[in-house]
Amino acid sequence: MKYRHEMKHEISYGDMLVLRQRLSAVAKSDPHAKDGKYLIRSLYFDNAADKALKEKQDGVNVREKFRIRYYNDDLTFIRLEKKSKMNSLGNKQSAPLTKEQAQMIVDGDYGWMAKSKEPLILEFYTKIKSEGLRPKTIVDYTREPFVFGPGNVRVTLDYDIRTGLSSTDFLNPNCVTMPAGENSIILEVKWDEYLPDIIRDAVQIRGCRTGAFSKYATCRMYD
Repeated sequence: MKYRHEMKHEISYGDMLVLRQRLSAVAKSDPHAKDGKYLIRSLYFDNAADKALKEKQDGVNVREKFRIRYYNDDLTFIRLEKKSKMNSLGNKQSAPLTKEQAQMIVDGDYGWMAKSKEPLILEFYTKIKSEGLRPKTIVDYTREPFVFGPGNVRVTLDYDIRTGLSSTDFLNPNCVTMPAGENSIILEVKWDEYLPDIIRDAVQIRGCRTGAFSKYATCRMYD
């Protein structure tokens, strides 16, 4: 399992305007983005004791969480994802899901997963059975992604974070969501072995410290 370095800051709207200009000058917009951005919808899973949520709140150094996700309301490209954290390092594994498979997961129909040839789906099925993982909340937000080849760097600006409260109507584009937090804007920087100076300089914001903002935890505040 390969881990990547991750750095996260909560920034102001003014900071975002400055960063957008800087990053546009030194990096490229992600080719998958439309007009420089895309919409992300995720459905997060946790157990009855809210293990993933509490580990995040308690700052546990080694933790994991599962989610299913799609982009720009495109239900032909849905992914099951497992996000693992070890201190300031992160790893993401993914497996494809059809719309029908995603809906079965939402509906609590898990039997088909035991026959899957995808290792991540089998692992998820095992955790559902052994830990009682269940859908918890929808998280929506807008992302502006930038990429830089050396160091395999990815910088993202995330904003307009919205929660589905306790709704898990994941595949319904008309599912009602509401703003989560106080108009939070999140800068995330991810890289492999090294972070090039040109990117390190571009993302410097005076008085801004590395934080541990969690969109999932923020959205769960409204349960």
